[in-house]
Amino acid sequence: MIVKYIFTLIGAALLIGSLVMYNSTQDFLDRAVITEGTVIDLIRSQSEDSDTYTPFVKFRTKNGEIVEFVSSTGGGPNSYSIGEVVSVAYLEDSIDKAEINDTFSLWGGVMILAGMGSVFFLIGLSIILFGASKNKKVKYLKEKGTPVVAKFQRVEVNRRIEFNGKNPYQICAQWRNPATSQLHIFNSDNIWFDPSNHIDREEITVLIEEGNPSKYHVDISFLPKVAS
Repeated sequence: MIVKYIFTLIGAALLIGSLVMYNSTQDFLDRAVITEGTVIDLIRSQSEDSDTYTPFVKFRTKNGEIVEFVSSTGGGPNSYSIGEVVSVAYLEDSIDKAEINDTFSLWGGVMILAGMGSVFFLIGLSIILFGASKNKKVKYLKEKGTPVVAKFQRVEVNRRIEFNGKNPYQICAQWRNPATSQLHIFNSDNIWFDPSNHIDREEITVLIEEGNPSKYHVDISFLPKVAS
């Protein structure tokens, strides 16, 4: 599925963005002048879930110029208070570039991008690695597995997996091991269409690892291929 590559690319892009933002913030701090400012107002932003209050800050530069700015980050109503004295970082050659000198105001964007990027990237990468491992197992079973004939039981909806509001299907078959008389239940790989009308047999071939039927691959090559 293409979703694994989309997740990985989105994650990589967010991680690169966080690195660019980190370098930009670090460069800003390397050149910034640190002084004190005062929160003179809290700007309220409303959303469906909650309200955000962004501090409006006033400070005096080394040259005595009064500068006012709105912080790039906000928080709850108790994050800042009017009249509160805060540390401010600004550039002498570009005083319009100022920010409250605290961890979240300076690094919040970096942390958010890096966190989201890590989640997307790891999800995508794990799907890719899982798929590669699964393909390796299927290749091994096709080359060295022992074919057994299992009886078709039913088609099930795999509700443990959902993508775009849809669940895949699995073909369920069972086989009694003549050596142990144990009954083994086999589930096919996920199928993203209902195969019920395309199953024209009562017996399905399953490839198992010799001596270990828990490692198996249900052969569903008889099903029609979905057009791309």
